[in-house]
Amino acid sequence: MENAVETKQPATEAQQQTETPLESLASICTVLAVGLFVMTFIFQNFEIPSGSMMNTLLIGDHVLVDRISFAPKTAWAPFVHYRDIERGDIIVFLKPGEPDLFLVKRTIGIPGDRIHLDHGVVYLNGVAQKEPLAVMPHDDDDPQNAYTPFRDDFPATPASTDYGATATWSEEMPSHVVNGDLVVPPGKVFAMGDNRTHSLDGRFWGFVPRENIVGRPMFVYWSFQTPADQMDKTSVGDRIGFMGHILIHIFDQTRWKRTLHIIR
Repeated sequence: MENAVETKQPATEAQQQTETPLESLASICTVLAVGLFVMTFIFQNFEIPSGSMMNTLLIGDHVLVDRISFAPKTAWAPFVHYRDIERGDIIVFLKPGEPDLFLVKRTIGIPGDRIHLDHGVVYLNGVAQKEPLAVMPHDDDDPQNAYTPFRDDFPATPASTDYGATATWSEEMPSHVVNGDLVVPPGKVFAMGDNRTHSLDGRFWGFVPRENIVGRPMFVYWSFQTPADQMDKTSVGDRIGFMGHILIHIFDQTRWKRTLHIIR
């Protein structure tokens, strides 16, 4: 008996066609949908527009923000690490009273904490804090660095719009001051910029509601030398001009040493 020999029939044209145009479109849409989900609900990129967090974050830093860790716990993702806000956390949040404006500051106090500043030094629950990254008031050529009572001895001087405080905070702040300390209420945190003399932070507009907190910046993925006044240039011409500037100087004005810089 002869051994049977297995033979393969040549593939037909229909079999050789691996993917139809509709299937290709569906694959692209799936990738875009997954990417959109990741960049909306898990990670998000932000550009630092001001110097309020120098030298922790620089103008022109592009950071990746973790939107999961500080989010409310969900039953469908028990493997995700969730935690509450802690003192010292850098947070990205929607500014109270301006729901379209994202800010980034450092958490100074959590609910129940008592806070006051003495000549720029933060006292937390009666203990002076060592903050090596914080910029304190000092005398130099910049008058904004000079000692300012409301800002640097907060909250000893009542909040007023004359000092740059919002009208709402001017009315609300006295109700949170006990024996010279600002007491953080439940469901909120108190945040300030590391560049204390150049930061319009909680001293000027109050507490950050927990629900306003979007996430925490994890690392810098790209940093480009950007003028301090660039955020004020909002016209189409200015934007296009700066994009051209980036294309020309992307190699010599990128801060390469800050690439993948971990934010703490």
